[in-house]
Amino acid sequence: MNLNDPQHPWSRLTAAARRAPDDRETAAPYGFATRVVALAFAPERKASFAERFALRAVGLSCLLAVLSVAVNYTHLPAAADRPVATASVEEYAGGEDAVSLLLTVD
Repeated sequence: MNLNDPQHPWSRLTAAARRAPDDRETAAPYGFATRVVALAFAPERKASFAERFALRAVGLSCLLAVLSVAVNYTHLPAAADRPVATASVEEYAGGEDAVSLLLTVD
């Protein structure tokens, strides 16, 4: 399949697209300049209480996340070296709790 072949549908389509006239209007719509100037000189909108509270809550949650990692940093390598018990399908059928089977270290 040669895309450069003049008889190929893709070549014909791209050639027709290149020849198509561009009749779009390039002028700004009516009243656009007035809206831009009105927005530029409009008084600043105050953030609502919920917006200010939400931004502070995000900052506080990020700080708590970093703080919790920093406090538990010494325990992370020990937890990574600890073996994790795996349970087989037969143990699940025995009526025991699946979560306790997976989290119990033998």
